[in-house]
Amino acid sequence: MNRERAVRAFRWSTIAHRWLALIVGVQIFFWVAGGLVMTLLPIERVRGEHRVAEATPSPLDLGSLLSPAEAARRAGVSALAKAELKSSPRGPIWILTPVRGEPVVVAAGTGLAPPRIGVSEAKRLAAVGYRGPGRPVSAVFFETAPEETGREGPLWRIDFDDPERTSFYLSPDTGEVVSKRSGLWRVFDLMWKLHAMDWDDGEDFNHPLMILTAALATVIVLTGFVLLWFRMAPAAWRGGVRKGPPG
Repeated sequence: MNRERAVRAFRWSTIAHRWLALIVGVQIFFWVAGGLVMTLLPIERVRGEHRVAEATPSPLDLGSLLSPAEAARRAGVSALAKAELKSSPRGPIWILTPVRGEPVVVAAGTGLAPPRIGVSEAKRLAAVGYRGPGRPVSAVFFETAPEETGREGPLWRIDFDDPERTSFYLSPDTGEVVSKRSGLWRVFDLMWKLHAMDWDDGEDFNHPLMILTAALATVIVLTGFVLLWFRMAPAAWRGGVRKGPPG
Protein backbone atom coordinates (compact mmCIF):
# COMPACT_ATOMS: atom_id res chain seq x y z
CA MET A 1 0.00 0.00 0.00
CA ASN A 2 1.50 3.34 -1.04
CA ARG A 3 1.16 6.49 0.97
CA GLU A 4 -1.70 7.92 -1.15
CA ARG A 5 -3.79 4.79 -0.75
CA ALA A 6 -3.05 4.74 2.95
CA VAL A 7 -4.29 8.30 3.27
CA ARG A 8 -7.45 7.46 1.33
CA ALA A 9 -8.14 4.34 3.41
CA PHE A 10 -7.57 6.25 6.63
CA ARG A 11 -9.87 9.07 5.58
CA TRP A 12 -12.77 6.84 4.51
CA SER A 13 -12.41 4.61 7.54
CA THR A 14 -12.57 7.68 9.76
CA ILE A 15 -15.66 9.02 8.00
CA ALA A 16 -17.47 5.67 8.09
CA HIS A 17 -16.50 5.05 11.70
CA ARG A 18 -17.70 8.44 12.92
CA TRP A 19 -20.98 8.65 11.04
CA LEU A 20 -22.03 5.06 11.57
CA ALA A 21 -21.23 5.41 15.26
CA LEU A 22 -23.55 8.42 15.39
CA ILE A 23 -26.33 6.50 13.61
CA VAL A 24 -26.24 3.23 15.55
CA GLY A 25 -24.37 4.25 18.69
CA VAL A 26 -27.54 4.47 20.79
CA GLN A 27 -28.57 0.96 19.82
CA ILE A 28 -25.08 -0.36 20.55
CA PHE A 29 -25.43 1.18 24.01
CA PHE A 30 -28.76 -0.66 24.47
CA TRP A 31 -27.14 -3.91 23.37
CA VAL A 32 -24.33 -3.57 25.87
CA ALA A 33 -26.43 -2.12 28.71
CA GLY A 34 -29.24 -4.62 28.12
CA GLY A 35 -26.81 -7.51 28.11
CA LEU A 36 -25.27 -6.24 31.35
CA VAL A 37 -28.66 -5.95 33.08
CA MET A 38 -29.80 -9.35 31.89
CA THR A 39 -26.61 -11.05 33.10
CA LEU A 40 -26.74 -9.28 36.47
CA LEU A 41 -30.34 -10.26 37.27
CA PRO A 42 -30.73 -13.92 38.34
CA ILE A 43 -33.30 -15.45 36.02
CA GLU A 44 -34.99 -17.31 38.91
CA ARG A 45 -35.74 -13.98 40.62
CA VAL A 46 -36.88 -12.45 37.33
CA ARG A 47 -39.33 -15.32 36.89
CA GLY A 48 -40.54 -14.92 40.49
CA GLU A 49 -39.78 -18.53 41.39
CA HIS A 50 -38.51 -17.48 44.81
CA ARG A 51 -41.99 -16.08 45.61
CA VAL A 52 -43.84 -19.34 45.02
CA ALA A 53 -44.57 -21.43 48.09
CA GLU A 54 -43.90 -25.14 47.82
CA ALA A 55 -47.18 -27.02 47.60
CA THR A 56 -47.79 -30.65 48.42
CA PRO A 57 -50.65 -31.93 46.25
CA SER A 58 -53.37 -33.88 47.98
CA PRO A 59 -53.71 -37.53 46.94
CA LEU A 60 -56.52 -38.17 44.48
CA ASP A 61 -59.38 -40.43 45.49
CA LEU A 62 -59.86 -42.04 42.11
CA GLY A 63 -62.90 -43.96 43.25
CA SER A 64 -64.89 -40.76 43.72
CA LEU A 65 -63.92 -39.23 40.38
CA LEU A 66 -65.62 -39.49 37.02
CA SER A 67 -64.00 -41.33 34.18
CA PRO A 68 -62.77 -39.22 31.24
CA ALA A 69 -65.62 -40.51 29.06
CA GLU A 70 -68.28 -39.65 31.63
CA ALA A 71 -66.75 -36.26 32.37
CA ALA A 72 -66.66 -35.51 28.65
CA ARG A 73 -70.28 -36.61 28.25
CA ARG A 74 -71.46 -34.35 31.06
CA ALA A 75 -69.38 -31.47 29.74
CA GLY A 76 -70.78 -31.87 26.23
CA VAL A 77 -67.42 -32.73 24.66
CA SER A 78 -68.16 -35.27 21.94
CA ALA A 79 -64.89 -36.01 20.11
CA LEU A 80 -62.30 -36.19 22.87
CA ALA A 81 -58.63 -36.02 21.81
CA LYS A 82 -56.98 -35.89 25.24
CA ALA A 83 -57.95 -35.88 28.91
CA GLU A 84 -55.65 -34.79 31.74
CA LEU A 85 -56.46 -35.30 35.41
CA LYS A 86 -54.71 -32.96 37.82
CA SER A 87 -54.96 -31.45 41.28
CA SER A 88 -55.80 -27.79 41.68
CA PRO A 89 -56.35 -25.46 44.64
CA ARG A 90 -60.08 -26.07 44.14
CA GLY A 91 -59.83 -29.85 43.99
CA PRO A 92 -59.23 -32.40 41.22
CA ILE A 93 -60.12 -31.33 37.69
CA TRP A 94 -60.31 -32.86 34.25
CA ILE A 95 -58.81 -30.86 31.38
CA LEU A 96 -60.69 -32.18 28.36
CA THR A 97 -59.21 -31.39 24.96
CA PRO A 98 -61.59 -32.01 22.04
CA VAL A 99 -60.43 -32.92 18.56
CA ARG A 100 -61.50 -29.43 17.50
CA GLY A 101 -61.77 -26.46 19.79
CA GLU A 102 -60.31 -25.24 23.04
CA PRO A 103 -59.71 -27.36 26.16
CA VAL A 104 -62.58 -27.54 28.66
CA VAL A 105 -61.94 -27.52 32.42
CA VAL A 106 -64.44 -29.40 34.61
CA ALA A 107 -64.53 -30.58 38.21
CA ALA A 108 -63.43 -34.21 38.22
CA GLY A 109 -66.14 -35.18 40.66
CA THR A 110 -69.12 -33.64 38.86
CA GLY A 111 -68.14 -33.03 35.25
CA LEU A 112 -69.37 -29.46 35.59
CA ALA A 113 -67.41 -26.31 34.92
CA PRO A 114 -66.32 -24.84 38.26
CA PRO A 115 -67.78 -21.40 39.01
CA ARG A 116 -65.34 -18.54 38.66
CA ILE A 117 -63.64 -17.53 41.86
CA GLY A 118 -64.45 -14.16 43.41
CA VAL A 119 -62.15 -11.47 44.69
CA SER A 120 -61.87 -12.78 48.25
CA GLU A 121 -61.10 -16.33 47.13
CA ALA A 122 -58.63 -15.05 44.55
CA LYS A 123 -56.73 -13.17 47.26
CA ARG A 124 -56.83 -16.16 49.58
CA LEU A 125 -55.51 -18.61 46.98
CA ALA A 126 -52.81 -16.16 45.91
CA ALA A 127 -51.70 -15.76 49.53
CA VAL A 128 -51.56 -19.55 49.94
CA GLY A 129 -49.31 -19.87 46.89
CA TYR A 130 -47.08 -16.93 47.87
CA ARG A 131 -43.83 -16.98 49.84
CA GLY A 132 -42.30 -13.76 51.10
CA PRO A 133 -42.84 -10.63 53.19
CA GLY A 134 -45.73 -9.22 51.20
CA ARG A 135 -49.48 -9.55 51.51
CA PRO A 136 -52.17 -9.27 48.82
CA VAL A 137 -53.37 -5.68 48.60
CA SER A 138 -55.43 -5.59 45.41
CA ALA A 139 -57.21 -7.90 42.98
CA VAL A 140 -58.12 -7.05 39.39
CA PHE A 141 -60.10 -9.27 37.03
CA PHE A 142 -59.27 -9.25 33.32
CA GLU A 143 -61.63 -10.71 30.74
CA THR A 144 -58.66 -10.76 28.37
CA ALA A 145 -55.27 -11.64 29.81
CA PRO A 146 -52.74 -8.76 29.79
CA GLU A 147 -50.03 -9.04 27.15
CA GLU A 148 -47.29 -9.44 29.76
CA THR A 149 -48.70 -12.82 30.82
CA GLY A 150 -48.27 -14.39 27.39
CA ARG A 151 -51.65 -16.06 27.84
CA GLU A 152 -55.18 -15.78 26.56
CA GLY A 153 -58.56 -15.69 28.23
CA PRO A 154 -59.68 -14.29 31.59
CA LEU A 155 -57.33 -14.03 34.56
CA TRP A 156 -57.20 -12.61 38.06
CA ARG A 157 -54.21 -10.43 38.96
CA ILE A 158 -53.32 -10.25 42.66
CA ASP A 159 -50.78 -7.61 43.64
CA PHE A 160 -48.56 -7.93 46.72
CA ASP A 161 -46.91 -5.13 48.67
CA ASP A 162 -43.41 -6.62 48.73
CA PRO A 163 -40.39 -4.57 47.53
CA GLU A 164 -40.45 -6.27 44.12
CA ARG A 165 -44.14 -5.42 43.54
CA THR A 166 -44.96 -9.06 42.80
CA SER A 167 -48.14 -9.89 40.90
CA PHE A 168 -49.70 -13.35 40.67
CA TYR A 169 -52.03 -14.17 37.79
CA LEU A 170 -54.61 -16.82 38.67
CA SER A 171 -56.94 -18.92 36.60
CA PRO A 172 -60.51 -17.90 37.51
CA ASP A 173 -61.61 -21.53 37.05
CA THR A 174 -59.01 -23.54 38.93
CA GLY A 175 -57.41 -20.90 41.17
CA GLU A 176 -53.94 -21.93 39.97
CA VAL A 177 -51.12 -19.40 39.69
CA VAL A 178 -50.46 -19.49 35.97
CA SER A 179 -48.08 -16.54 35.68
CA LYS A 180 -45.87 -14.42 37.94
CA ARG A 181 -44.71 -10.88 37.24
CA SER A 182 -42.89 -8.19 39.20
CA GLY A 183 -41.11 -4.87 38.83
CA LEU A 184 -37.91 -6.83 38.32
CA TRP A 185 -39.50 -8.84 35.50
CA ARG A 186 -40.76 -5.66 33.84
CA VAL A 187 -37.29 -4.08 33.92
CA PHE A 188 -35.86 -7.25 32.40
CA ASP A 189 -38.60 -7.31 29.76
CA LEU A 190 -37.94 -3.67 28.81
CA MET A 191 -34.21 -4.26 28.48
CA TRP A 192 -34.84 -7.35 26.36
CA LYS A 193 -37.12 -5.42 24.00
CA LEU A 194 -34.51 -2.68 23.63
CA HIS A 195 -31.84 -5.33 23.14
CA ALA A 196 -33.85 -7.20 20.49
CA MET A 197 -35.13 -3.98 18.87
CA ASP A 198 -38.65 -5.40 19.04
CA TRP A 199 -40.70 -2.90 21.04
CA ASP A 200 -43.97 -4.78 20.60
CA ASP A 201 -43.73 -8.17 22.31
CA GLY A 202 -40.00 -8.90 22.15
CA GLU A 203 -40.54 -12.14 20.23
CA ASP A 204 -38.84 -11.24 16.92
CA PHE A 205 -35.08 -10.73 17.14
CA ASN A 206 -34.03 -11.44 13.54
CA HIS A 207 -36.07 -8.80 11.74
CA PRO A 208 -34.59 -6.59 8.96
CA LEU A 209 -33.94 -3.60 11.26
CA MET A 210 -31.92 -5.78 13.64
CA ILE A 211 -29.95 -7.30 10.75
CA LEU A 212 -29.20 -3.88 9.23
CA THR A 213 -28.13 -2.40 12.56
CA ALA A 214 -25.92 -5.39 13.33
CA ALA A 215 -24.31 -5.07 9.87
CA LEU A 216 -23.61 -1.36 10.44
CA ALA A 217 -22.18 -2.15 13.89
CA THR A 218 -19.88 -4.69 12.24
CA VAL A 219 -18.65 -2.00 9.84
CA ILE A 220 -17.94 0.24 12.84
CA VAL A 221 -15.81 -2.49 14.40
CA LEU A 222 -13.95 -3.20 11.15
CA THR A 223 -13.23 0.46 10.48
CA GLY A 224 -12.10 0.78 14.08
CA PHE A 225 -9.57 -1.99 13.46
CA VAL A 226 -8.39 -0.17 10.33
CA LEU A 227 -7.89 3.05 12.29
CA LEU A 228 -6.13 1.13 15.06
CA TRP A 229 -3.78 -0.40 12.51
CA PHE A 230 -2.86 3.03 11.21
CA ARG A 231 -2.28 4.29 14.74
CA MET A 232 0.02 1.35 15.48
CA ALA A 233 1.72 1.26 12.05
CA PRO A 234 5.36 2.24 11.55
CA ALA A 235 6.21 5.92 11.77
CA ALA A 236 6.59 6.21 8.00
CA TRP A 237 2.93 5.30 7.46
CA ARG A 238 1.70 7.39 10.38
CA GLY A 239 3.52 10.44 9.09
CA GLY A 240 1.99 10.07 5.66
CA VAL A 241 -1.47 9.56 7.04
CA ARG A 242 -1.27 12.49 9.38
CA LYS A 243 -0.30 14.74 6.48
CA GLY A 244 -3.32 13.61 4.50
CA PRO A 245 -6.69 15.36 4.23
CA PRO A 246 -8.67 15.64 7.49
CA GLY A 247 -11.31 12.93 8.09
